Amino acid sequence: MIFKDKKVLIVGLGRSGKAAIRALHKKGARLSVYDEKQEAELKESLDELKEMDLKVSIGVLPVVDKGIFDLVVVSPGFPLDRSPIPEAIQSGVKVIGELELAYLLKSKELDFYAVTGTNGKTTTTSLLHHILSTGGIQSAAGGNIGIALCNLVDSMQKGVVSVEASSFQLDTTDTFCPHICGILNITEDHLDRHKTMEAYIDAKASVFKNQQTDDYAVLNYEDNTVRILAKSVPSTVLYFSTDQILTEGVCVQDDVICVNWQRESYQICNATGINLRGRHNLENILCAVGMSWVAGVDNRSIAEALKTFTGVRHRLEEVDEYNGVLYINDSKGTNPDSTIMALKAFDCPVVLIAGGRAKGGSYDGVAEMINRRVKELIVLGEAKELIKSAVLECGFTNIHMVETFEEAVYKAHQMADTGDVVLLSPACASWDMFPSYEHRGDLFCELVHSIIRSEKQVNGEA
Repeated sequence: MIFKDKKVLIVGLGRSGKAAIRALHKKGARLSVYDEKQEAELKESLDELKEMDLKVSIGVLPVVDKGIFDLVVVSPGFPLDRSPIPEAIQSGVKVIGELELAYLLKSKELDFYAVTGTNGKTTTTSLLHHILSTGGIQSAAGGNIGIALCNLVDSMQKGVVSVEASSFQLDTTDTFCPHICGILNITEDHLDRHKTMEAYIDAKASVFKNQQTDDYAVLNYEDNTVRILAKSVPSTVLYFSTDQILTEGVCVQDDVICVNWQRESYQICNATGINLRGRHNLENILCAVGMSWVAGVDNRSIAEALKTFTGVRHRLEEVDEYNGVLYINDSKGTNPDSTIMALKAFDCPVVLIAGGRAKGGSYDGVAEMINRRVKELIVLGEAKELIKSAVLECGFTNIHMVETFEEAVYKAHQMADTGDVVLLSPACASWDMFPSYEHRGDLFCELVHSIIRSEKQVNGEA
C-alpha cells in the first residue's frame, strides 16, 4: 500500500499511536491526530512529535468523511463504538489498527508469528522469541508486549517478529496474515468491549482468517472453543495437549516434552527441568515449542531455550522471600481465569490481593477457587463489591476490604505466616487506580522490598 500523500487520521496518542505516526511520517503521509484526553495529559507525547507537520485535535472531534481522510488508524485501547470511528466506517473511510498497519509496512523478508489467547500470551510470545533467538533466527518480540510493531518493522528488514496479538488489535485487521500463529485458550474476557462472547471469539479467530495451506496454526487441543475453531482454520494445524498423548502434535510423554510430527517422534527435554511454575505455563511452553518446531528450530536449541527461560515480569514473578513467606507479583492476572491459574500454581496457604476494574466477566469461577485455596482475601478497587459478593456466595468469609493499594500490601504482609504465599493476582484491569498493570506490579514490588528492608533493620539483619 502506498501511503505518500494519503490523508491519515491517527486516533489515540499512546505507544502504538505514536509509533504509527512516526512510521507514516517517514512514508510521506499527511497526518492528523485525535485524542479525547486533555492537552495537559498529552503534553509529553505532543512534545515528542512537535518536529512533525501534524494537524492535532485534542478533545475536539474531527469531521471524518471520505475526501477529508483516506484512512483512520485507531489505537487498540480506543473503543470502536466511540466517535469518530462509527462515523468513519459509515462514510466509507477505511479503519485499521497499528497491527494491520505494521503488517502493511513490513518488508517481505520479515515474518510475523502471532500468539493470541485469553491468558498466557506474553509468556508464550517471550518464550517463542527466546527459542527463535537461541536457534539462530534473527528475532524480536512486540505488539501487545514491549515495542510497538511499527517501530519494529521500521528497524528490522528480515527475520521474525513474535507478535503478542490481543483481541483489540485483531479486531482492526484486514489483510494481516502471520505465517505461524498460536491460540492458547479462549475464555470469558473483555466483554465490556466486545459485548458478546461470540464477538470476542470472532476477534481471536482473525489471527488465522487470511492464512493459506502453507501457513501453520498451533492450537490447544484441550480448549473446546479453540478445537471448534480448528474446523475453520485454512492452514496446517498442529495441536498441543497438556493432558493427552497426541499421535500428531506436541505433548508430554513419560514426563518428557515431545513433538510427534509426520510419523516421527522427537524428544525435546524433561518437563520438570523448566523454570516456569504452574500447569498453565505448560500450555504456554507446548504452544511455543510447536510454533518454533514448524518454524524449523532444532530440538536441541528448543531444549536449551526452555531451560534458560526464566519467565516474564508481572506474571507469577517471584519478588522476594522473608521469614518463610514468598511474595509473588502476578499483576498481569487481569481476568478471573488468569487468577484461577495463578492460585492453582501453589499448594500452600495464599494471602490474595485482588480487585481493580471489572471487564464484564463473571467472578463465580474464581470465587470457588478462592474458597478452596485462599487463606485471607484482600480486595480493593471498583470491583471489590463484585468480588466480595461472589466469594460470600461460596461461603468464604475471610475478606478484608481496603481503600488503597499500599494498605492492601501492608495488610497482606501482616496476615502472612511462615509457609504462606502473598499473591497479587487482581482478576481485574488496573485502570481504576493505575495507568497499566505494569505500574501496579512495580508498586507491589517496591512496597514488598521496602517492608522487608524495614523489618530486617528492626531485627538487626540489614
